[in-house]
Amino acid sequence: MALVGKKFPSLNVDAMNEMGDTFKVNVLEEAVNNKKKVVLFWYPKDFTFVCPTELHAFQAALGEFEKRNTIVIGASCDTPEVHFAWLSTAKNNGGIEGVTYPLLADSNRNLSSVLGILDITNETYDEETGTVQVEGDNVTYRATYIIDEDGVVQHESINNMPLGRNVNEYIRLVDALTHVQEKGEVCPANWEEGKNAMKENRDGVAEYLTAHVN
Repeated sequence: MALVGKKFPSLNVDAMNEMGDTFKVNVLEEAVNNKKKVVLFWYPKDFTFVCPTELHAFQAALGEFEKRNTIVIGASCDTPEVHFAWLSTAKNNGGIEGVTYPLLADSNRNLSSVLGILDITNETYDEETGTVQVEGDNVTYRATYIIDEDGVVQHESINNMPLGRNVNEYIRLVDALTHVQEKGEVCPANWEEGKNAMKENRDGVAEYLTAHVN
């Protein structure tokens, strides 16, 4: 079920930071109470392969997000303790030492289940044991959400496990959202900060296409 245009779910989730502190994070409240945008990105597992490249890439861009009044939060289904072990592991050993934004530890899968981003290909009920058994890894795909200052989801996307994200695209989307909020214009294909946007009417699209599309 698509969440775009809806409030992000209000759930408290365990989180870990680079200092080894465990605390609760409610993503919706982070946005609304701080009047900031939130980029929430999910990855499958700690101590894997594509994942640390993404976490370091978001860290490298953290200053750009902060300049745009945007909070970055990572998330997976690992426990807080596993997060801290990975945060304490050096880059040259596959770790994410140096990452400073919080990491959600959705080990009970409450939030990821609500979002529908778990790798579950099938569920069967075992009558003999009275249990539900799942096929798949039961970890999250590479899902990304951009949430505005009112807690409304403005963007969501999901990559399969092998497909790493381009962090610059999320900076571009935050810029586009800010432009829409502040200027009342809409952002056409391939728009970037500093380029022309367009009025959301028939004359606006006609003028834009005449000037920019061969």
